[in-house]
Amino acid sequence: MKFLLALILGCLAWIPLQAQKTIVLIAGSPSHGKGEHEFRAGALLLADALNQLPGYRAVVASNGWPADVSILQSANAVLLFADGGDGHPAIKPDRLKLLDSLAAKGVGIGAAHYGVEVPKGDPGNAMLRWTGGYFETFWSVNPHWNASFTTFPNHPVARGVKPFAINDEWYFHMRFVPDMKGVTPILSAVAPASTMERGDGPHSGNQWVREAVKKGEPQVLMWTYDRPGGGRGFGFTGAHFHNNWANDSFRKVVLNGLVWIAGGEIPADGIPSTVTPEQLAKNLDRK
Repeated sequence: MKFLLALILGCLAWIPLQAQKTIVLIAGSPSHGKGEHEFRAGALLLADALNQLPGYRAVVASNGWPADVSILQSANAVLLFADGGDGHPAIKPDRLKLLDSLAAKGVGIGAAHYGVEVPKGDPGNAMLRWTGGYFETFWSVNPHWNASFTTFPNHPVARGVKPFAINDEWYFHMRFVPDMKGVTPILSAVAPASTMERGDGPHSGNQWVREAVKKGEPQVLMWTYDRPGGGRGFGFTGAHFHNNWANDSFRKVVLNGLVWIAGGEIPADGIPSTVTPEQLAKNLDRK
């Protein structure tokens, strides 16, 4: 009888351990001025909220890449929140190969702010495979503007998100997979004409984006992706300013996204969390 009881208790202890979902948030090295591109502090805020959820374990890897990549092998989801372009931490060939292998196993991959920008070619194609879209130079743009979000799709990542408006460096006019197949816009807003006041350049304009803004076409600022071979991804272009994490809906939609790409269930009101001014001020990079 004692043996049977021990066996039952052992099984009960094993079940939640096996069901636990691990989310690895890769935070980039210090960048920009104080309160901007606070990758580590922002990732730690998100991780704190995720670690309050039963069955979830969130781990932050600082300085652009995990010191021990074995943590990625146990991940259900990975977030890339770091500088992008030629300095993107994921674009080294061995890292692209590793993330590709994880995505092939169904591991979710998300990218936030500058982390959505990678060079064209192999890195861009990889990001399309993982998240369905990315910032492509001479196609996408990165102006600062006040985006207003009033309507949301019937999608788990939008649960509990209420209308809000917030100023950020909202990138838009992303390069998406053909016909946006598998892509669901989560946050969309009409960009004002002021976003086109800069001259054309690798990040600041082109004839196609100018035509889209002139027509008043809604721009996709966050999206989710259901990969054709299984697995999920998302891109979120905001989070230049660290203090924007104080906005409940801004924070909630990203937390929802992280749980969703990890294959988790999102409650009707979304993932709950709170952030105090004291928490916002913690863990800021020395700049």
